Amino acid sequence: MTTRATGGDPHATPSATPPAVEYAQVVRRLTRAATRSGASLVAEAAALVDGWAALVDPLAGVVHSTPRSAGAAGLRAVTQPQPHSRLSLHQVSGAGGPVLVLAPAAGVSASLATLTARTAVNLLRVRARRAEETRGAEQRLHTAVLRLLLRGRADAAAEVLGTSATHATVYRLTGPGAGAAHEALWRATQTEVSGAGPRVLVCLDGAELTVVACHGAPGPHGVHGDHGDQDPTRPLVARLADRHRLLCGVAASAPLDMFVTAWAEAGVARDGAAVGRLAAAHGLGAHGLLHVVPPDRLAAWSAAVLQPLDGEQRRTLEAWLRSGSAQAATAALGVSEGTVRARLRGVGARLAADLDHPTVQAQLLLALRVPAGPARATAAAPVLPHPPLPAALLGREHARGWASALLEPLDKRLRIALRCWLAHRGRTAPAAAELVLHRTTLTTWLGECGRALGLDLSSATVRAELRLAVETAAAPDDVPAALPRRGGRTYRGPRP
Repeated sequence: MTTRATGGDPHATPSATPPAVEYAQVVRRLTRAATRSGASLVAEAAALVDGWAALVDPLAGVVHSTPRSAGAAGLRAVTQPQPHSRLSLHQVSGAGGPVLVLAPAAGVSASLATLTARTAVNLLRVRARRAEETRGAEQRLHTAVLRLLLRGRADAAAEVLGTSATHATVYRLTGPGAGAAHEALWRATQTEVSGAGPRVLVCLDGAELTVVACHGAPGPHGVHGDHGDQDPTRPLVARLADRHRLLCGVAASAPLDMFVTAWAEAGVARDGAAVGRLAAAHGLGAHGLLHVVPPDRLAAWSAAVLQPLDGEQRRTLEAWLRSGSAQAATAALGVSEGTVRARLRGVGARLAADLDHPTVQAQLLLALRVPAGPARATAAAPVLPHPPLPAALLGREHARGWASALLEPLDKRLRIALRCWLAHRGRTAPAAAELVLHRTTLTTWLGECGRALGLDLSSATVRAELRLAVETAAAPDDVPAALPRRGGRTYRGPRP
């Protein structure tokens, strides 16, 4: 075992040999903790020395720490060692591998600290060897589960994986350094492989690395319902994308049965990302209503809008809205197109809403994306196309200010074209016909809109919020008849 101390002689002999009883107790407590998990082992080591402990991977960051706030200090100790008389670093595996950082309290004997560190490191090595023995089978399992999710078999995937998670956050990374990033991610995320609960899938296919963080439904502020934390995988993936110069995209948390949509959104975000930076497919980003409207107000409105629907109806509605059609939703839901349409008729009746109206669709998708709040609605709220942005979310002037600021980069020509296209639910052919344009011209204009706004117009969530914005900010003459033109079906613009 290689041991480094940031203060004192790292090869010094303990001041006293620990008594046999103390030795037996330390080994017994640490061994029991090791049978539960690596996190339990680190926590038990911290308790034995009445201080703190952290297991740190130099590439991936903090793996476990007790207390949690000690993680930052442990990472600094490994990456930027500073002299400290009580702090010691213990290499668990070869150079570049995990390091156990132990900080005993001032009154703890050197013999107890040394015994605790030595035993904990040996047990961590045993756990690492056992994990390595099963690594091949575990990686094949991850690949098989990913394929099930991509085929719309969410229930089968959860059963095979042995997780109680209902949602997933999908990351997709590409680049020459994907293999090295895969090694670091595997070490950091696969420390615990037993027991039903949230899991992290890590799959490498050539130069593409996929990471799927499984968790419970997001609560207020995006907190995950299974453990009350923000997704701990995100900073790890972002750090490795930067270190290995990878393109990286992440989709917003989505139900497992909407995995295919989240996978596609992560890919689109990745393709538009800068090298080494994590790009999020989170709709309108800082301009998005999930950031603009206070969370408690959003949660109350969403609960009131969706109150009449049961779980199956909500999943059907979300699958239909995010995929764009009843036919496309069948893959996510595992039912026939006729069943999807029948369920949607039931949803429309329950909500007393016109599901064919694009503004109603936009409001409903926004309501479905809102993280659940602690309060439950006692009465349903109507879903109406006017006003486009419900007063329960933003007042009239505030809503117009938000919409105008968002659409400010667009000139009249692009505003009219975008509004018409969104009214046709993102279908180019009927929008071009109403605008009296060639489809190629409209496609070119939509590309201009996307670049001017810095948004991915292929995303259903982006189109939904843009629909609410263009209708809120629309002037009386923002109609196809008022489109500036100079004759013909192909727009040529006014003479200079």
